[in-house]
Amino acid sequence: MGFYNFNPDAVRIPQSPDPGELLARDGRNLAAVVHRLGRYHPAVKARIEEYLGLIVPTIHGIDRVPLGPTETLEFRQDVPGAAAPWRFTAGSMSDGTLRALGVLVALFQQAPSPAVTSLIGIEEPEAALHPAAAGVLYDALRYASDTRQVLVTSHSPDLLDNDDVSDVELLAVESRAGETLLGPIDEVSRRAVRERLYTPGELLRLNQLSPGNHPPAALTG
Repeated sequence: MGFYNFNPDAVRIPQSPDPGELLARDGRNLAAVVHRLGRYHPAVKARIEEYLGLIVPTIHGIDRVPLGPTETLEFRQDVPGAAAPWRFTAGSMSDGTLRALGVLVALFQQAPSPAVTSLIGIEEPEAALHPAAAGVLYDALRYASDTRQVLVTSHSPDLLDNDDVSDVELLAVESRAGETLLGPIDEVSRRAVRERLYTPGELLRLNQLSPGNHPPAALTG
């Protein structure tokens, strides 16, 4: 299992060479994992670059580059007036771009057998991204879930603004009297999602996604 809360500053800092077999929790070895994907799974790397290009339309490719005894990421990006894409290292890229790349690599990384990553958990994958990118991000999450279990925590109505999200895929979290309650959404909201009266995102905007009386799990906090 891999659980991720990406730190763009950790990605920007050049890192010592790494085998790149498994992405670090904060994404610090992102360059090494991208390089390994390009070497052993070029079609997967191409898919990641395609998704990233949809999220950040000016980006055309990513690679690992040496930087003295360390390594970092290099992005090929369009610049107005330039005949060819310019090259920028991770230190020059926005938080949103680095986080988006981290999410995509986490979803599609290919650990060497038998160390298959069967569950990927990502905290707020939409953080620092423009709301318009939510649809692309959702598509990547859905695509990755065909081959592994994907668990996401999110506060984003935009990410949940999709009729393809079913009621059985949703868990709601709520704080009541000092306890954090976690469970399937209440029956009224489940019916609204099943009958496509509202998307989960619309219900979240209306503050109508709450744990039902199933009973939910209770966590002290």
